[in-house]
Amino acid sequence: MENENSSNFIYDFIKEDISEKGRFYGKTVHTRFPPEPNGHLHIGHAKAICIGFGMAKNFCGVCNLRMDDTNPTKENTTYVESIKEDIKWLGFDWGDRFYYASDYFEKMYEFACRLIKKGLAYVCRLSAEEVKKNRGDLKNPGISHHRDRPIKESLDLFKRMRDGEFEDGSMTLRAKIDLSSGNFNMRDPVLYRITKSHHHNTGDKWCIYPMYDYAHPIEDALEGITHSLCSLEFEDHRPLYDWVVNNIDCESKPRQIEFARLNLNYTVMSKRKLRKLVESKVVSGWDDPRMPTISGLRRRGYTPESIRNFCDRIGVSKAASTVDYSFLEHCLREDLNIRANRAMAVLKPLKLIITNYPKDKTEEFEIENNPNDKSMGKRVITFSREIYIEKTDFMENPAKGYFRLFPNGEVRLKSTYIVKCTGCKKDESGEVVEVFAEYDEESRGGTASDGRKIKSTIHWVDSKNSLDGEVRLYTNLFTAPNPEANGDDFINNINPGSLQILKGCKFENSLKCAKILQPYQFMRTGYFCLDRESTEKILIFNRSVLLKDGFKEAN
Repeated sequence: MENENSSNFIYDFIKEDISEKGRFYGKTVHTRFPPEPNGHLHIGHAKAICIGFGMAKNFCGVCNLRMDDTNPTKENTTYVESIKEDIKWLGFDWGDRFYYASDYFEKMYEFACRLIKKGLAYVCRLSAEEVKKNRGDLKNPGISHHRDRPIKESLDLFKRMRDGEFEDGSMTLRAKIDLSSGNFNMRDPVLYRITKSHHHNTGDKWCIYPMYDYAHPIEDALEGITHSLCSLEFEDHRPLYDWVVNNIDCESKPRQIEFARLNLNYTVMSKRKLRKLVESKVVSGWDDPRMPTISGLRRRGYTPESIRNFCDRIGVSKAASTVDYSFLEHCLREDLNIRANRAMAVLKPLKLIITNYPKDKTEEFEIENNPNDKSMGKRVITFSREIYIEKTDFMENPAKGYFRLFPNGEVRLKSTYIVKCTGCKKDESGEVVEVFAEYDEESRGGTASDGRKIKSTIHWVDSKNSLDGEVRLYTNLFTAPNPEANGDDFINNINPGSLQILKGCKFENSLKCAKILQPYQFMRTGYFCLDRESTEKILIFNRSVLLKDGFKEAN
């Protein structure tokens, strides 16, 4: 979407519309992103954001940000601010074009009164259940006992609805279109309902609120939107969208274009279901790193570049499809490989004592921060007689093909020396608690002076200058590729092992300068970032993604 040379059906439609014979010839391409502030944005919204802002950029146009706040019972300013933060973090800017749908409530009310005067709307006393019951079917038209209500009477009732004279749900304003339409969205849809609820932006000024299908086209028209880009579930609503813009007194006539929404396996993409995960405390909050929310992905260590690249590479289509989660991880891994500093961290530490190394000696070694980018410089690490290695890097009785540390076996300690294991110490239970080795003083830098080949290199942390902390290992929140297959039973597919917390981890001293969300590649382990709950005494790192590229292997 950010590539000016990229082309898809939306791009082609817009290009045709602004051509000399097009419906928007001579006009600036104007799109919008209209989230409802009733939850945090997720990766599916990221795709819509990239399409809306990206298409505007491709055609040197502009994109508005508008809060579609027509449902006061579920919306609040906390969500408004989180949406703004997420979009800016993704790298998009709406300038001074920030709006609320509620800013247009007075204008929407005026348009509704004009529709009544034109004989195109009427007040109906049927309840929501009765409207549904009388909608009819493909063979029988719908029924409304109030369709022929006199215009003057509907105008009076509608004003009294606004004045708060009637109870919630006692009546609605409906469009008068076609009760026999094959598109049920056109069977006299509800335009307004009574809801006596406090609104985060307008307070208690209103007790009637417009329905989304009525409000949205008006918002687009009033803002001069040329192309209203939305997900495919609104395709059947397009006739109603066009009916509204064609029957209100507004010069602008936006064009609605639909695209397939993003479906990602091993997760859910419904704000209602994400809210259920939060409220039932399955996760710690909207920004839990296992959540597909933008705030959750950010806390896990995803970069805006990786998400924009992911959205661009999955493309824009009319056909619904499901993207493999491993491809999202692949895009992150590609990005972090370039931008992440390298560091050594031992997640399950085992002490290694180099018995022939002087007790009071400490050496310094320079290591590149990122071998892919020399401009990222080098860091200094210390090496002494006692270091920490991973428990899995020692095996007293090695299995076939095991080339790490074992009695009489040699390994290379990353960037320092070659060591040879001479034995180990166990506790009363028989667990190894210390490993002993001797180093080859002539192998500084990790190269044997006699040319012998060392098959394995392991990472380590100097015990004299190590930092303490914990690591949080995240995997998929769900065990099933399609957790929503059985509707609200998706909670039954929660993965009990989606979070593993490792305490007592050891980190190299350079990580004391780590900043929140700064990416690191822990050698041989994965990509990590510092969590916001980290302190000076206890560092907390979240695993963003493994080094292993499952997507490449699968494809």
